[in-house]
Amino acid sequence: MGHLVHRKDTMPLFSPAFFVAAFFSLLCTSLTLPAHAIALDASVNEQVIMLPVTVHGQRLEFETTIYKPPGNGPFPLLLMNHGKERGNPTLQKRDRFLAMSREFVKRGYAVAVPMRKGFSNSTGAYGDLGCNMTGNGQLQADDVQATLTALEQQSWVDADHIIVAGQSYGGLATMALGTRHISGVRGLLNFAGGLRIDGGDCNWRDALVTAFADYAGKTALPSLWFYGANDSYFNPVLASRLIQAYQGAGGRAQLVAFSNFKSDAHGMIGSRDGVAVWWPDTERFLQSIGMPTAETVTLPAAPKLLTTHFAAISNIAAVPYLSDSGREAYRSFLGRSTPRAFALSSTGEWSWAEEGDDPVDRVLAACQKSSRSACRVYAVDSDVVWSEERDALTPAQASGK
Repeated sequence: MGHLVHRKDTMPLFSPAFFVAAFFSLLCTSLTLPAHAIALDASVNEQVIMLPVTVHGQRLEFETTIYKPPGNGPFPLLLMNHGKERGNPTLQKRDRFLAMSREFVKRGYAVAVPMRKGFSNSTGAYGDLGCNMTGNGQLQADDVQATLTALEQQSWVDADHIIVAGQSYGGLATMALGTRHISGVRGLLNFAGGLRIDGGDCNWRDALVTAFADYAGKTALPSLWFYGANDSYFNPVLASRLIQAYQGAGGRAQLVAFSNFKSDAHGMIGSRDGVAVWWPDTERFLQSIGMPTAETVTLPAAPKLLTTHFAAISNIAAVPYLSDSGREAYRSFLGRSTPRAFALSSTGEWSWAEEGDDPVDRVLAACQKSSRSACRVYAVDSDVVWSEERDALTPAQASGK
């Protein structure tokens, strides 16, 4: 999760209200220069596979991101389930949950982040039961269960020590999965779980309350929930209704109702700064269900671009190549949350990104989509990393990869 904005300066400038929910990209002109690819994180052995699964007899492949500690395992497993962005699920980008995954890999876990049926590059058609939230969660849980069945056959997975987690729609799917009584699953983590329906006459809030109560009556698994005060999808009133319905129906759940998190608590789990919010309670929860929490793997620090002192981060006039609208975009970037990055090219294209997984990679990839010259990073977080001597470098070299 995160926000990504890019454009060529000759295009109309969109208002900030246009950029909603999860990050997206604007499709621009065709390129003569290859786009910058988002690099896999070797420090956590990140790989992307097409995992063969079977859902109700249908053979499918789920695009799945895998992280593993060094060695052959078997490792305890965290299965992390993604949410749903607005629009066509096939256009949704691969979710990584890199900050969360690093915390688990440090503690000896393997992590799998599958894209469910019809999302991103996964095969099959996305299913939707409208306002039937109970059914929607179970429909997505079918895919989660199929993923678990496939992963449990892998020699590197300790099938007796599994945690299932999810964010937003993935959280609803996670709670639905708890009704399946899958051997080896020790507990559930729910990060702002639910599904919101915009428009129409669906009373989706009440439908969610009904769904959570239904799930609670059919599972014995303990769960830990996180909902923030400024969640733009599920506010504290709704979160309170959900936990009361779940506990009232016999469910074993603890709610962590945390305060405002940046501009929207809904994306807390996707932020590196969110670790301080969710890890302390998660550590206690994992210990209570017999899952490991001690750090056993030392991860190398992520490489950083060096501060060049080309200009002060706030010096808008010093940013090269930009037109007036580009400088307004940079002004907007200065007001964004960290982690953040701003990239540009010598032909005036620019892009900025905040939050989410590796904004440097994302911002370069977005900028390069509309640029015929190499895009380079100008600023990261609160530092300018630009130097004129790097003009001749390729996009990959300019990003420090």
